[in-house]
Amino acid sequence: MLTSKQRAYLRGQANSLDPVFQIGKGEIDENVIQATADCLAARELIKLRVLETSSYTPREAADILAQATGADQVQVIGSKFVLYKQKPKDGKYAEQLREIARAAKKNKR
Repeated sequence: MLTSKQRAYLRGQANSLDPVFQIGKGEIDENVIQATADCLAARELIKLRVLETSSYTPREAADILAQATGADQVQVIGSKFVLYKQKPKDGKYAEQLREIARAAKKNKR
């Protein structure tokens, strides 16, 4: 589970990302879930977009995909949402997120 500061850091990192997938008219099926999982495994942090023709709201699509892939929802804003899943080995964002968590613990004392 991400803290609010970790989430804020990831939102900042995702700001410059372009959506890698679009959720359209069809259902969120196994192919979409697998493609999202594969993309998360490669990139850790991805942005997706829900088209107006979709039967899902951005929040619903984010909930479904986050649960199915084991990812954390970073942000849902407008028609876009951001998912994060840490790589098993230290990924691009892991060290910075640990540093944020350490600083937060230190400030609580």
